[in-house]
Amino acid sequence: MSLGTFYGMGVGPGDPELLTVKAAGVLGRCPHVVVPKAKAEGDSVALEIAKRYVHDGAEVHELVFPMTMDKAELARKWRLAAETVAGLLRTGQDVCFLTLGDALVYSTYIYLLRELKALLPELEVVTVPGITSFSAVAALTDFPLGEGKEPITVVPTADDLGAVRRAIETGGTVVLMKIGKRLGDILDILEETGVIGRSVFVQRAGHPTQLIERDLRKLRAAQAEAGYLSVILIHTNPKQP
Repeated sequence: MSLGTFYGMGVGPGDPELLTVKAAGVLGRCPHVVVPKAKAEGDSVALEIAKRYVHDGAEVHELVFPMTMDKAELARKWRLAAETVAGLLRTGQDVCFLTLGDALVYSTYIYLLRELKALLPELEVVTVPGITSFSAVAALTDFPLGEGKEPITVVPTADDLGAVRRAIETGGTVVLMKIGKRLGDILDILEETGVIGRSVFVQRAGHPTQLIERDLRKLRAAQAEAGYLSVILIHTNPKQP
């Protein structure tokens, strides 16, 4: 039997109405929907966003991808996940994998796709792009991402925040993603470099619980989890709005 088609689908940052028409159409007919979760007992944010488009007869498969820096453990989990998805595809049925934002921007889909291609070199893959979190944040706050010839620098923050400083020094617009527990340290850098007044912060863009903050100094009193599912946009040029 021939393999089913594997669809990688970006579902956007949080608003179900931001899914593309193509994504909604595929979900409306796909018999298997695979969703990533960080913890076995937690819910899938991607599924919560897209569930209205999943047809009633679809089978949902939850795969746990733990948040760990252990490369060997991550490799083992990715291979196990790929083997699970490969088993579904070998039945000849199509499989959709949901991921937040865009499917190929800092996404779990990237690693799963790599493993699947190794297991099934002949696999037909259709990647459906989604709206990135920073595009949604820009729209929510009327924040121009790129103007003229100024660069846009996207930085996934890490424990070494040197990349944040370097991006600000580069100029143009800076996008900070994957902020997490580093929010306090990032606020320090924005203050020190003089750009905190030209920055906006959004958590859970498009979600009913979204938070928009233009005075980032107020975030000093925020809860520890405020940095999760959050984006900061920065204009480094004082002449920018």
